[in-house]
Amino acid sequence: MLAISFNSVLIIAGISVLVPVVLGLLPRLPVPGAVLEVIAGIVVGPSVLGWVREDAPVQVLRDLGLGMLLFLAGLEIDVDRLRGPLSRLASAAFGASAVLGLLCGLVSWLAGQATQPLLLAIILMSTSAGLLLPLLKDAGEGTTEFGQLVMTAAALAEVVPIMLLSLFFSAASKTSQEQLISLGIFLALLVLIGLTLSTVRRLRGLDRMLDHLEHRSGQLRVRAALTLALACGVLAYRFGFASILGAFAAGLLVKLVEISRHKPDPDFQTKLEGIGFGFLIPIFFIATGVEFQLKDLLDHPVALAEVPLFLIALLFVRGLPALLYRRRTGTRRAVAAGLLQATTLTFVIVATQIGLAAGKVTPTVAAALVAAGLLSAALFPIGAQRLLSRAEPVPSGVATRDDQLR
Repeated sequence: MLAISFNSVLIIAGISVLVPVVLGLLPRLPVPGAVLEVIAGIVVGPSVLGWVREDAPVQVLRDLGLGMLLFLAGLEIDVDRLRGPLSRLASAAFGASAVLGLLCGLVSWLAGQATQPLLLAIILMSTSAGLLLPLLKDAGEGTTEFGQLVMTAAALAEVVPIMLLSLFFSAASKTSQEQLISLGIFLALLVLIGLTLSTVRRLRGLDRMLDHLEHRSGQLRVRAALTLALACGVLAYRFGFASILGAFAAGLLVKLVEISRHKPDPDFQTKLEGIGFGFLIPIFFIATGVEFQLKDLLDHPVALAEVPLFLIALLFVRGLPALLYRRRTGTRRAVAAGLLQATTLTFVIVATQIGLAAGKVTPTVAAALVAAGLLSAALFPIGAQRLLSRAEPVPSGVATRDDQLR
């Protein structure tokens, strides 16, 4: 039998327990738990102490954690509001981000930057929806109109870049035309799966079975949801796309199927969040820190100087279009939304890994991009939280006093 060591997993698990304890003892510490987990991973990883290595168990749990993070992000989206004015407003802002991202990619290419301009543009127009989810929930904005607007915009800024990344930089040796056909087939299969599940979900016998097993060891509803997430991830990978696209789609499918019931189970999402935030997701963030190439970044002053430039570019591409929200949310909340939209980490990690495999980005530039993403996740939510703590909720379509004074 192959000998597998779980020493690294044990240390990572210990860190996942320590981080919330630190946040609990220091409630005024203005740093998200995910950022502390990444920093702790850097410290215990090969770049500093060398206590943890990225072995097979860590890699498997990290990938499962990433999938769970995107699955819960899809599950959190209010599907009804995706059809309303919030989606149109978020789409307009994302369209502006796409234009600004392409502009930054072109400027970078003209300046002789080694990164492929389209890849850089896709990275800059991204937002980590999974990272914003706990931030908005902790701020009490998870179910408000502002929170749903930010999550809708973040979902667009995660799903669309994932599709673009898969289309243009997939490791599969396919032409763009074949990739578009594969994407169409994949989306059609998702719709078919959703319609089938929605029909089956309305069967009274199945409803009674799920309720019967809800508080027993069977936990059929939870098992079925996680199996669907895994199946959609595998399906996306088989079609040449990132597995996280399938995981996010599975979250949306589960949301649609659950709301098709007359009385959705209130404990269902709580159980899924317990599995995700209680076990798998912290492992993903800590393992991300473990694999971060800090030494490569410090050994190249040019790459180190690019970190603040990438950070400013993120704020320019994703933060500036949030000013379109002013009339609906008020100036202060619009600025807070811009800071939250400029928060990205998960997608940067995935995109740089694909870019490295495809030879479209150098290791030092990849480290600089991840460092910029880490700083955005550490700094921008702090400013957003301070703005939100001072802002009063306003009815939709009503201008705030700040706007009237302007």
